[in-house]
Amino acid sequence: MSCLACLSAAVRKGLLSNNPIERAEKIPSPDESDYGQVLDEKQLASVVQGFRNSALYPIVAIAAFTGARRNEILALRWSDLDPVEKTLRIERALEATKGPVPGAGPTRRLKEPKRASHRRTISIDDALVALLCNERNKHLRLKAGVPDGVEVDLSLVRLPVDALIFPSFVGHSLDFTKLRDANAVTREFERQARKRFPKLRFHDLRGSHETALLDAGVPVHVVAARCGHDPAVLLRSYAKRTKKADADAADKIGKLLGGALRD
Repeated sequence: MSCLACLSAAVRKGLLSNNPIERAEKIPSPDESDYGQVLDEKQLASVVQGFRNSALYPIVAIAAFTGARRNEILALRWSDLDPVEKTLRIERALEATKGPVPGAGPTRRLKEPKRASHRRTISIDDALVALLCNERNKHLRLKAGVPDGVEVDLSLVRLPVDALIFPSFVGHSLDFTKLRDANAVTREFERQARKRFPKLRFHDLRGSHETALLDAGVPVHVVAARCGHDPAVLLRSYAKRTKKADADAADKIGKLLGGALRD
């Protein structure tokens, strides 16, 4: 039984008047306490490819190629994408709160980042830029009511200023500013991904992205800034995730020392 569960049980039995953990200023996040399943480069690429024919494909691609959090991705607006500079800005995150009426379901809203480090600009490669631009063109066609294959000047079509990259549907129509259900995204991701990786979570795409970059020798401060992470927390998580780094270290020190152990 976890510490939290033990303290909760003590409160129920009257042994404690309250649970001190509930008053804690900070409860460890998944980034700090649960490093999850780590995919190697080929496995991560395979997961992304497996969603190619899915509506979640661009969401999964962003998660794998940027290490952004699920709720950061679902809060992205088209104004956050700069296809010329090849960057994505992380400015906000989706938050679901309990609705004002019992049984009415959660209320979704956008919130400012918890920490300054969470607000960042991420460089993306040409392939991800092309994928997102193609997705934007789909939205423009929907806005204009023009089907695929019909020639039209999409530069004349305007989306709402606060149009989301991954909005929600209302009936069969796309509502360009309506926030998507994050839990539904997670459930659908796991339903598809776990056909090959039974324990994989959406959050593991972030951990796999970080681990792949660190294993490849990208400096810790660069990876931390890219993922909106505290460098010290990132290093602790990385130490739990990987064995490759230690094997690489042994190989490198052997080469550096050359034939020092030879007769």
